Amino acid sequence: MTTYLYLSLIPEALIASMLPPDDFGLYYSIGSAKRSHGQAIFFSVDREKLGDAGLPWEDVEARCVAHEDGSPKRSLYLTIYRALERVPRNALTALHLATDDGRVLTVTPQDFVPDGEDRTHLYQELCPVTPRIVSHLNPAEFATFITGSRRNVHVPRIVFAELTLGNLKNNPDHPDIDNLPYPNIGHLRDCLRELAAAPDKATKTVLRQMTQEVLFRTIRNGVFVGDSSGISAFPLPSRDALEREHRAWWRSAQSTFGQ
Repeated sequence: MTTYLYLSLIPEALIASMLPPDDFGLYYSIGSAKRSHGQAIFFSVDREKLGDAGLPWEDVEARCVAHEDGSPKRSLYLTIYRALERVPRNALTALHLATDDGRVLTVTPQDFVPDGEDRTHLYQELCPVTPRIVSHLNPAEFATFITGSRRNVHVPRIVFAELTLGNLKNNPDHPDIDNLPYPNIGHLRDCLRELAAAPDKATKTVLRQMTQEVLFRTIRNGVFVGDSSGISAFPLPSRDALEREHRAWWRSAQSTFGQ
């Protein structure tokens, strides 16, 4: 059987498994007994591009093997500490978003191309830290800002998603919030107003940490991985493509309640 390598973001971990991505997403979301439910966000990792990374590869050879009854080894944790920074961006070959009932959407990396729209951005950081941020910066600029070593507070690599702001993207006081599903819209408006009043301020924190599941249906543009060398984009399909080609995943994503 093939051994796969996955970088999980919830929680952060590097995991070897004999399950292909769809089966691993199902297992990771609802467990083998189907008594638990929770989202999973993970990348497929190219072992050849990972190098040694200080990981116990001998364990993979010895322990990531089929059980006596022939069933595959579902998971073998290689590290649960600072896993993201050990994996170079070019080793991330696909992103998998699993809903809490185990439906998996897979997207592949593309070069980041700014959309050219002048707007405020809402970012949900996913790993290794999880605040929610509003910013004037586009995704590439935001990644450079967060990973810049000249700042006292920075991380070596960041994974984040851009979330929709609807009509608030250019006007914090817009009366139509377009059914934005976020809690405490008043606080979000306050953060946007504060940012608008300070053009030199790069970011403003909306939530200090993520405490519930991400609403996949609010992701705009996609998920990004950035570090000092650049940014990789994992764009989601268009709304029309989600409805036509990924109907089961999209319907499950629409029924999820989070923050």
